[in-house]
Amino acid sequence: QSLCSFCGCNVRIVRNHALADPYVDTLLREFALYRERLPGVPLTLGELHLGGGTPTFLPAGALDRLLDGLLEHCTVAPGADLAIEADPRNTTREQLAVLRRHGFNRLSLGVQDFDPRVQEIVGRVHDAQTVRRVVDSARELGIGSISLDLIHGLPLQTPESLAHTFEAVATLRPDRIAFLPYAHVPWIKSSQRQYTEADLPEPQVRSQLLAVGRNSMADMGMVEIGMDQYARGSDPLAITLADRSLHRNFMGFTASHTEALVGLGVSALGHGRASYAQNEKSLQQYETRLASGELPLQRGHAMSPDDLRVRGHLWNLMCASKTQVSATEHELAWWQLAQQRLLVARRDGLVELDASEISITQTGRAFLRQICAAIDPWQQREPQQMMMASA
Repeated sequence: QSLCSFCGCNVRIVRNHALADPYVDTLLREFALYRERLPGVPLTLGELHLGGGTPTFLPAGALDRLLDGLLEHCTVAPGADLAIEADPRNTTREQLAVLRRHGFNRLSLGVQDFDPRVQEIVGRVHDAQTVRRVVDSARELGIGSISLDLIHGLPLQTPESLAHTFEAVATLRPDRIAFLPYAHVPWIKSSQRQYTEADLPEPQVRSQLLAVGRNSMADMGMVEIGMDQYARGSDPLAITLADRSLHRNFMGFTASHTEALVGLGVSALGHGRASYAQNEKSLQQYETRLASGELPLQRGHAMSPDDLRVRGHLWNLMCASKTQVSATEHELAWWQLAQQRLLVARRDGLVELDASEISITQTGRAFLRQICAAIDPWQQREPQQMMMASA
């Protein structure tokens, strides 16, 4: 409904809520096309995630109709994870009741920051009481898991202001927190030109902001899962991380294995066992292709045997903190380069490295993204950049 200037996602601003019903029709038409292409294949739903924007833009009736149309064609697995991303400014108890009636058990709220000055400059104004009302309503209705999204590196953010934000966050008792770095790309997202680099924290301050967040979450009893994700020790993500049974799909970490992830909607991404695909980013093109009976895929990637091998190592590192490198892989170019790139990380105590195994230390999980990039042939990072990231 309104633009948050920090957002780097595919965005369309719409204030007319009457457009929600036609969009729901289009989503359900896309899902029907997938079912036509999978005749006789039982669809067992392990996860359903409404997100990628602001699903709570949909009025309660449209949300109810969407979920009816999705779930009536699936068998919901026991313990399935049904979650939604929500904007606390426009999330109503009526919407939450619809979600709970359909079995939703997790609510992810976009908080970002509680400091009024930061909120004003990025166009995301709400107070802690607004968020608390939504959290309390969700819990009263039986939505037991609450996730919060926070961002570090926003304009005008200081270590002191972020510490106050985390004090407010602690009173909400979240089960998960996504603590994400702000990416300043005004040449891609013109909305970020509403402020300048002078408004952004210096690199040294950004390091302090990250430390404030990590220390605050440790005090709250949160476990660092990796890739900016944190969870309480009793959360399934923390439990499966501890016993090395954590999994990952394109959406992120998950406590259960994903056979395939089907992305529905404008710019949605999905993946199968050996492929990735993304839908059209233009709403008009997305609708036009569906009207002609086509899946609205804009681009995709079929993975090679080498891609699959490296992805296996990446997922092992992300989920189990270690991976075994076979003797036949020792002569491959990607492993030779990976060893060189990981030397700095080993020196800094982020990884343990020998001829056949990479292990990530507890400290290293904070740098999981950089470590994984070092062994990914598709990444073109230089060792010097790895050094900067680890420092």
